[in-house]
Amino acid sequence: MKIYTLTSTQQLPISRKEAWTFFSDPRQLASITPDDMSFEMMDDMTEPMHAGMILSYRIRPFPLIQVQWVTEITHVIEGERFVDEQRLGPFRFWHHQHRFTEINGGVEMQDTVHYAMPFSIFGRLVHKLLVRKRLEEIFSFRKKQLQAYFGHRQDDNTQ
Repeated sequence: MKIYTLTSTQQLPISRKEAWTFFSDPRQLASITPDDMSFEMMDDMTEPMHAGMILSYRIRPFPLIQVQWVTEITHVIEGERFVDEQRLGPFRFWHHQHRFTEINGGVEMQDTVHYAMPFSIFGRLVHKLLVRKRLEEIFSFRKKQLQAYFGHRQDDNTQ
């Protein structure tokens, strides 16, 4: 099984507490997911994030392909990091760690995803042709949405 890794880092001019409040609320996922993915939460998530929490949603990762995705929050260190792992969905393996680090003038958020495709050689081909690019597009979209929502750090010259 080939394990792929995708890492995305972003700095925002908000406190770690503000970042935690936003990202630990599963209801915020829709606002940072591209519209063409038709993201839909299947449960009413009103309780605070905790280890063992199950999240169920539907997404359309590619046109005409809709999947149900179920993840479990497996680790939580309040205000610092949490991990979600796929229990049912499109990947053979999915482990997504979210880290929040205080920096001068804000917070640095780092997402690290380790994942594996199903279907052996065919899965590797689909990854190379479609999946890796789509995941990068999703994280790029999230960065833009978060910058629009929270703004840029004063010393941040990136767009």
